[in-house]
Amino acid sequence: MRSAARTLTATVLGGATIVGTSGWLYVVHRHLKLPGPGVRDALALDELPHRAGVPLVLYVGVWIVAGALLARLARWARADALVAGLLLGFAVGGWLYSLNGVSILVVRQISAHSAFHAAASEQAVIVPAVLAGVLGALLGHSRVSARTRARSVLSWLVGGVAALAIFDAMLPEHRQSLVAAFDPAHVHGVSKALVVPIAAALLVSARALARGSRRAWQVAIGLLAVLLVLHVGRRFDEGAVVTGIAVVSLLARRADFRAPGDPASRPRVLVHAVVAAAGVVLYGVVTLWLNRLMADQSYTLGFALDVTGRAIAGLSFRGAAHLSDPVADWFPISAFLLAWGSVALVLAEWTAPWRYRQHREAHEHSLAHRLVATWGADTLAPFALRADKSYFFSDDGAAFLAYRVVGGVALVAGDPIGPAELRRDLTRRFLDFAHERGWRVAILGACRECIDDYRQLGLRALYHGDEAVVATASFSLDGRAIRKVRQSTHRLEKAGYTVRVLRPSELDSRLRNELEAIAAEWRGEKPERGFVMALDTLFRLGDDDSLFIVGFDDEMRPAGFLHFAVSRPGSALSLSSMPRRRLVPNGFTEWLICETVDWARANGFARVSLNFAPFAQLFERADLAFSERIVRGVLQRLKGWFQLDNLLQFNRKFFPEWQPRFVVIERLRDLPRVGVAALAAESYLPFQ
Repeated sequence: MRSAARTLTATVLGGATIVGTSGWLYVVHRHLKLPGPGVRDALALDELPHRAGVPLVLYVGVWIVAGALLARLARWARADALVAGLLLGFAVGGWLYSLNGVSILVVRQISAHSAFHAAASEQAVIVPAVLAGVLGALLGHSRVSARTRARSVLSWLVGGVAALAIFDAMLPEHRQSLVAAFDPAHVHGVSKALVVPIAAALLVSARALARGSRRAWQVAIGLLAVLLVLHVGRRFDEGAVVTGIAVVSLLARRADFRAPGDPASRPRVLVHAVVAAAGVVLYGVVTLWLNRLMADQSYTLGFALDVTGRAIAGLSFRGAAHLSDPVADWFPISAFLLAWGSVALVLAEWTAPWRYRQHREAHEHSLAHRLVATWGADTLAPFALRADKSYFFSDDGAAFLAYRVVGGVALVAGDPIGPAELRRDLTRRFLDFAHERGWRVAILGACRECIDDYRQLGLRALYHGDEAVVATASFSLDGRAIRKVRQSTHRLEKAGYTVRVLRPSELDSRLRNELEAIAAEWRGEKPERGFVMALDTLFRLGDDDSLFIVGFDDEMRPAGFLHFAVSRPGSALSLSSMPRRRLVPNGFTEWLICETVDWARANGFARVSLNFAPFAQLFERADLAFSERIVRGVLQRLKGWFQLDNLLQFNRKFFPEWQPRFVVIERLRDLPRVGVAALAAESYLPFQ
């Protein structure tokens, strides 16, 4: 009841303030004469004597006072800043629109449609509405939303305003020619020409608004303010209304845009801006000098700067005076595009996410190594020690996660490593850390046990595939089902092949070189694959963390090997790579895996992790939906690149336990971007 009474009281007092402001204008206008431009129809009831104009300074000052009073009432009523701004803007605008419309209808004796159409384009209606909305947004209760939906909506709103402005500027008033609209003298002068570049710059900033960029918010507010002034000055009815709504909304939700820009980008962006400006000026000066030289006419630097400036402002699309054809036709357009294209590039760089700089100290690697050795029960944990990953630690250093940023996406390799009770808070802190830098977050290779923690943080888990894990205690070569693997092992043994299980320190320099040569020959011209489930080099880890299963032919030459990372907390060996010479007999790799399982069982390891089979369930299940069958068909056509079903068939031979793995993302619409970033991180795409 108290809240309802407060709201009702504020509504009544607010309505009285809006109505009474017109009376204040009459009183103040009679006693205070100010110079400067005026606002037509500001005193709607004085339409008949043609004394409706009020000095702009006076008009704005009175409505600022009224808007501040209205905003304080809205705050007293505990209205949200966005609600207060929009309601006050529409209330003031609606009242003045009705008042001016009725006044014009009665005095001018024209149709109601014409009267209210004329009232809609009055500056006396738009200016107070915008002022009231802005003050309501600034003085209302500003609240921070933990969700990104508000930022996304505002991003689309700003993009929509920019698109409408571009269409308005490009479509000529008389619909005769699209090109003619680019001539500002044809329609609205310099203000018309500036609409397109301002709108284009808004489109650049709109994308960064969705990331919560403070810089993008500042750029958008400044550009929208200029665009609003141009709209109001030229009586662009719909454009002024929509732009005003965007300004009010951004001001009201200003607390949502807290992500600071990359401090290291400031000098770089400044240098690029100076170079771009100098390049545009140099282009204009040199081009015009050559033109005047060829035409045998006088040339001055002032003349060149004047012509170039007019071209950049869009004032000479129909041809530059004092220039010879065809330069007079193409130079203004080229200078305009070059200048504003440079502005767009600089703005894009200024509002871009933080540039990722891989950096980790020696003590961080040492701490990560200790945590993996203590808590790395997951079979993916040892791969966190790759050199191409950065580390993010908990406050007490008791847990960490490994990540890398590709294309503005922070790819986390596997689940956080550390005590289970710390993982959720660590992930939450990393989300905040990434969002401050404008990065999206994706977790690759997440296990089922951590999915609930991710979902409680508002993340989405999508099935990605299955990891094949062989239980050493139950594995056997007995039985008809595994006879092909058994036959392969017997064939290799009869051919004189032998196997040795070696620690890195047990490899002499000659054998090391041979193994590296085998790996290079096997890889060929392809880059080193892997990010989540592979090591980046053969000798990254020491004796306690890696293992080589080397197969030798009958002449004791290495024919191939398996490289494993060791997860002692998980009692597991994780396969990193399995290169071999091209001419080894069929079944060579199967034989090495069987020997590995026997060794692991004898040495107290419970599991041997083999390859990861992406989308294994799509190849395994028969009851697929139509969309799933389409996806499977596409994946089968890509098997030459990814070898998806080949990996699945290979893993099946050992009757493993299938451990599902997931991709965890923030929003479903991030999936294409995350997919491209993941393929790049795995070296399937030619960029990093």
